[in-house]
Amino acid sequence: MSQAAQWAMAEGFDDEVVLAAFFHDIGHLCGQGGANMGGYGVVSHERLGADYLRRVGFSERLARLVEYHVEAKRYLTFSQPDYYARLSEASRRTLAYQGGAMTPDEARAFEQDPLYAISLRLRHWDEQAKQAQVPVLDLQVLKAKAARLLVA
Repeated sequence: MSQAAQWAMAEGFDDEVVLAAFFHDIGHLCGQGGANMGGYGVVSHERLGADYLRRVGFSERLARLVEYHVEAKRYLTFSQPDYYARLSEASRRTLAYQGGAMTPDEARAFEQDPLYAISLRLRHWDEQAKQAQVPVLDLQVLKAKAARLLVA
């Protein structure tokens, strides 16, 4: 998750986007003991994570970006025929639990959302953030960003 945040920072995105990239899978921790996706994490982790972030005081924008990282996967699976083949094994397996590829109507609605483009970037960072042997970002940097947002 810190790799995704590093990508967001490298591209110059604001603190809400950076933290959404960092927290995008936090719902897997929030939902421990809940329904699981065949050994690949917690069902509805995107919603559980977004709800948790709202409860602790993060913005609606940040929470929605966390929630939308699964919607972005569903959208890209619909809109790019070769996208599914590029997904990791875990992402392919969980897609069915997450609603599968979007329908044309769902895709059109998603394209109208103000967070659509950033959600696609976040999804891209998520996919890039599976590299071994990458130095971990100093978590104090992210902690300071979170503290600033929670005080605001």
